[in-house]
Amino acid sequence: MTTLLTPADLARIVATRGLKPVLAQLVEYLAADYRRWAEFDKCARVAAHSQDGVIELMPIADASLYSFKYVNGHPRNTRVGLPTVMAFGVLAEVDTGRPLLLSELTLTTALRTAATSVMVAKRLARPGSRVMAVIGNGAQSEFQSLAFHLLLGIDEVRLFDLDPGASAKLVANLAAVAPGLRTRVCASTAEAVRGADIVTTVTADKTNATILSPDMIEPGMHINGVGGDCPGKTELHADVLRAGPVFVEFEPQSRIEGDVQQMPADFPVTEFWRVLAGEAPGRTHDEQVTVFDSVGFALEDFSALRLLRDLAAETGLGRPLALVPEMADPKNLFGQLGLPGTGDRAGQGVDADPVGEKLLALSRQARPVAA
Repeated sequence: MTTLLTPADLARIVATRGLKPVLAQLVEYLAADYRRWAEFDKCARVAAHSQDGVIELMPIADASLYSFKYVNGHPRNTRVGLPTVMAFGVLAEVDTGRPLLLSELTLTTALRTAATSVMVAKRLARPGSRVMAVIGNGAQSEFQSLAFHLLLGIDEVRLFDLDPGASAKLVANLAAVAPGLRTRVCASTAEAVRGADIVTTVTADKTNATILSPDMIEPGMHINGVGGDCPGKTELHADVLRAGPVFVEFEPQSRIEGDVQQMPADFPVTEFWRVLAGEAPGRTHDEQVTVFDSVGFALEDFSALRLLRDLAAETGLGRPLALVPEMADPKNLFGQLGLPGTGDRAGQGVDADPVGEKLLALSRQARPVAA
């Protein structure tokens, strides 16, 4: 059987374990997988772009496990009552192809993106950072704010969004779950980033925007660029990228989708796994500006799915799902249709269709009409 994890299951896992321990464990899983970078069969995600958004498939595998994520990005979805991002994923055995886990990844993507930002900031942000600006106060903003507060010691977030309602939503949610985190709504991006140790940009519009300009950058800042994540969508002025070393997840994908898409092909970037492996430096001094051009990579979903598999087993959450047939005779697939004389469906377990069974029984009772 495949284990199914729904959004409600994920919420129960977080409620049972606590948000901070789940985020901390996710950072550990991410770092462990990034350290064994060479073991993975990797590729840039496959994307289908449209006028209104993008639908993507993100596969990756090591010697024992394969995963993929289906995810969309449609900034106008909220107008029709849908989230901007929706996702699900699968974790499967490499040896057999058997799907082990089918999980929601809409909530989980937000958690793993925030955890990835923290994992990187631990190596790139100035030690003792306490103030973060969050530009773009939509669906990802609570996750980023709380992850940096709980795991990195950020105690003040300065907020700006073109939609005042988004900032009000963020302030209310943070006050409810993190009363020790100070929030300040600002009138502009420039006001929000002034004096900040870390600047997180997480805007949604699919445009070549300039959210951060060079005049806003101060010595020692760490830029956490999260929103520029597909062709034609950027947040950082080119001179912001030139202000200090730029770190990426998977260079072939980042060159297409990240803020570095606007730079020449020979513009230097460092894949972050090299920092964890000790092959490249992270921050080298307190006055240095560092940039993480984050687009989201399949390895991060692989790590998240591994953690969900383990937490589901530990908590007993999720339910068995007969996603593929369970057959007494694996060579008799046709018999799974349950047609007379071809086999039985005894192996299909919890997901047998009662309506279909009734219709099948009625069809077997039918007799031809005499001429």
